[in-house]
Amino acid sequence: MSRKNIIIIGAAGRDFHNFNTHYRDNEDYKVVAFTAAQIPDIDGRKYPAQLAGKLYPNGIPIYAQSDLEKLIAQHNVQACVFSYSDVPYGFVMGLSAVVNTAGADFVLLGTKASMIKSTKPLIAVGATRTGCGKSQTSRKIIEILMQSGLKVVAIRHPMPYGNLLEQKVQRFATIEDLKTHKCTIEEMEEYEPHVERGNVIYAGVDYEAILRAAENDPDGCDIILWDGGNNDFPFYTPDLMITVVDPHRPGHELSYYPGEVTLRMADVVIINKIDTADYADVLTVRDNIGKVNPNALIIDAASTIHVDDPSVIKGKRVLAVEDGPTLTHGEMKIGAGVVAAKRYGAAELVDPRPFIVGKLKDTFATYKNIGALLPAMGYGDQQIKDLEATIENTDCDSVVIGTPMDLNRIIKINKPNTRVYYDLQEIGSPNLTEVLDDFVGNKTK
Repeated sequence: MSRKNIIIIGAAGRDFHNFNTHYRDNEDYKVVAFTAAQIPDIDGRKYPAQLAGKLYPNGIPIYAQSDLEKLIAQHNVQACVFSYSDVPYGFVMGLSAVVNTAGADFVLLGTKASMIKSTKPLIAVGATRTGCGKSQTSRKIIEILMQSGLKVVAIRHPMPYGNLLEQKVQRFATIEDLKTHKCTIEEMEEYEPHVERGNVIYAGVDYEAILRAAENDPDGCDIILWDGGNNDFPFYTPDLMITVVDPHRPGHELSYYPGEVTLRMADVVIINKIDTADYADVLTVRDNIGKVNPNALIIDAASTIHVDDPSVIKGKRVLAVEDGPTLTHGEMKIGAGVVAAKRYGAAELVDPRPFIVGKLKDTFATYKNIGALLPAMGYGDQQIKDLEATIENTDCDSVVIGTPMDLNRIIKINKPNTRVYYDLQEIGSPNLTEVLDDFVGNKTK
């Protein structure tokens, strides 16, 4: 019986996981190609033979998603598997129309086909959009569990934008590990806050191998925490699923893929940022939660901020540098830097667009609604250089750094600057301490 030819449509993350868990050793299918989108400069590579398994001795090529129709015809493809996240339903179905017109089936793998079971209790943190506050929620959960004397090992949704073979299993326990693994700015934004707090975090490509390594971490492991990426659903079967929603984008929790999946899966839903959102939008989100997951426990929360040096902001013309993915495919119009600039009395938010150089021009051309703030793009050396040059070029008094990592460690900023820190603060009860006490009590009986 001939194998069914498959293309996996991805963005260097969920696509590799879907392959590893459902297609790698499956003799019913032949994955002829991956396509790549959303992240710059990740096509033109190969998924290496050492990771692809015995059915793929030459590895699997990765092409740009713009080649999809040509590839379907060239390889007589029977099905295309959509495997990336944080996109509106209209985009997903528009792509399905392209695939169906070319003669192939359009496939979305579900949770059973791709989730792996851990031998340890596992808490998963997800969100309905990029930038809802997953990372600060994960940090708060870890702090609560560590205060109880538990060893928590975090596993982060993948960001393998370099050498895939070298990135099969990555362990981060120190800042030096970020250099060793040649992390991009996006990776450092996610890993650095964990290691600064004293917990280990894993990431990479092969998430079954990663899970087994985390369960047997040399520093010990009592609980695994899945720190999700974008609005993807977990790679692992959760014993407790916590989903964060954002009232700054009301309605998106029911209109973006696969964010609605994370909402429907949730045991606990956190409505974050209610301190800065319109009350009507909070009510819209609360009503939508009730429509699709009426049994979920709801926690109200604020995203609190503070800065190192308010004098750098007050009365100054400031440039706000924000978390890149939140502004790009997350489509947020503001970030922590903008909130801090307004709260601490900046005279003006300086628009960086007249001063951008190099690959940052491509970012602003692709995401036309970014506005008067600067995404900290740094998927490669050239983007990092362009970010540094743009900050240097911008006519401003000072820089407000709203990224979760220390940008000064990566680039030279020759202007007064200050970092913004943001944390999850639950409002009233129920809260995470109550939820986690109950979870740990049930899991240790």
